Parts: sequence; structure tokens; C-alpha cells
Amino acid sequence: RWQKIFTIPLWGKFAVFWNKMFLTTIILLIVLFLDAVREVRKYSAVHVSEKAVNINTGAFDHIQMKLFRAQRNLYLSGFSLFLWLVLRRTVTLLTQLAKQMASHAALETQVISATEAAKKYMAENEKLQEALKEQGSGQKKESAEAADGKLKKEVEQLKAELQKTSNALHKANNDVTAVKRQSEGLKREYDRLMKEYEQLQVGGSGSLHEHNV
Repeated sequence: RWQKIFTIPLWGKFAVFWNKMFLTTIILLIVLFLDAVREVRKYSAVHVSEKAVNINTGAFDHIQMKLFRAQRNLYLSGFSLFLWLVLRRTVTLLTQLAKQMASHAALETQVISATEAAKKYMAENEKLQEALKEQGSGQKKESAEAADGKLKKEVEQLKAELQKTSNALHKANNDVTAVKRQSEGLKREYDRLMKEYEQLQVGGSGSLHEHNV
């Protein structure tokens, strides 16, 4: 399904701008993340200093509200940055998997074709040997032996090609298996991070509610 989606002509037009868009988004998220870190450090220091001098409640609540917003922006920008990298890696793995599956199908077709050709040459070789036994003529026998030797060489070449294609098919199967394992591991890591992100949101909302009370 993903292979069919990625082969749509429309994606080919956007493929040229994909890397530029990815890098631009990464830079934007990094800038937002660094700005959020700066805001958290800034208001954390102000929060501690103002609390130490016991200022009025309104100003203290205002500083605490800004600190909470800075922490929220830090979480959002940090997880957005990480999830954007995860999305990029997921798309790359899906593309590799689609290519490996297509290569796997092509190799299977080559193996079937080589097997059928080898069977055909072996059948012709057997017929030639039977004709050679029936004729028993010296000159014809020599020409038949020459043709038989030629057929044997072709059969050996086909067997070698068949072995080579089988090795390539085995390697392609191993590559597809490795890509599937990477995709499954990435999915499990993504689910774990989403659970942590939901827990952080619940914890952040609880702390804000307690503060407002």
C-alpha cells in the first residue's frame, strides 16, 4: 500500500522540496526549543528570587504563570522536534521496505524464469542423448557429442545463474526482515514516547489547577 502511495506522480514533484522543507522545519523547531529553554531558565531564576523577598501575591502569580507557559512551550517544542525526526525515519524505513519488497518480487521472477529455462535445456539434452543412442553414426555421433557438450555448458551456466539469483533472493529476504524489525522497534519507541508525553500533559495540567486553587 505504501509503495503505491509513494509512487504517485504527485509525490515526485514534491520530492525535490522535501529535504529543504525538512531542514527548514528542523531549524524552526530547534530555535523554538532553545527559546523555550531560555525562558524557563529566566523565569525560574526570577521565581526563586521573588519568592525569597516575599513580594505581593499578584506579581508572584504572574511570574509563576509565565514560568508554566515557558515549561509548556519547552515540552511542546522538544517533543515536536523529536517526533518530526521519528516521522522522517519512519518514512525512510517505509520507502526502503517498499523497494526491498519490489526487488524481492523481481528476484523471485528471475528465479522462476531461470528454473524453467534450466528444465527446458535439461529436457532437450535428454532428447539429444536418446537420439544419439539411436543413430550410432560416427560423424553424427561426434556432432551430437559436440552439441551435447555445448548444452551441458549452457546448463552449467544456467545453474550458476540460478545459484547467484537464489543468493540474491536470500539476501533480499534478510534485508526486508531487518527493515521490518527496525520499523517495529521504531513503532514501539514512538508509542512509549507518546505515553510519556500524555503523562507530562496530565501532570502539567494538574499542577496548574492546584496553583489556580
